[in-house]
Amino acid sequence: MTDMELLARAKEAKNFSYAPYSGFHVGAALLCEDGSVYTGCNIENAAYSPTNCAERTALFKAVSEGKRGFAAIAVVGDRGERVTPCGVCRQALAEFVEPDRFRIVMEDGRGGAWSAYLKELLPYAFTPDNLKSVSATKKD
Repeated sequence: MTDMELLARAKEAKNFSYAPYSGFHVGAALLCEDGSVYTGCNIENAAYSPTNCAERTALFKAVSEGKRGFAAIAVVGDRGERVTPCGVCRQALAEFVEPDRFRIVMEDGRGGAWSAYLKELLPYAFTPDNLKSVSATKKD
């Protein structure tokens, strides 16, 4: 799947966004290594902290259906400008991907696509590997 096709899927998902408080509608499309795509939109809540971002919605849908291998995610907002995942979404993605291989695709503000690897957007991420060293220490 091309970056533009993945962005198109994210734009479709954005149409389902529930954003009555911020008015900022976001869509995401998560590309699995097997070629399947899971979409998500942001879902706001009056209490704010239960709000869920589009990226995590797509990720949680995929994981809840047994997917574990992911290649890329496209993220789009309302204005066609670059929208990057928030820090919480970056951390949630880092749980399931290889940060130096997983790409985040965004609109570039000129009708094209721009991408970066998760490692570039979340250097020194806390990953499951960090806990492996703790587990190994406890066994000794």
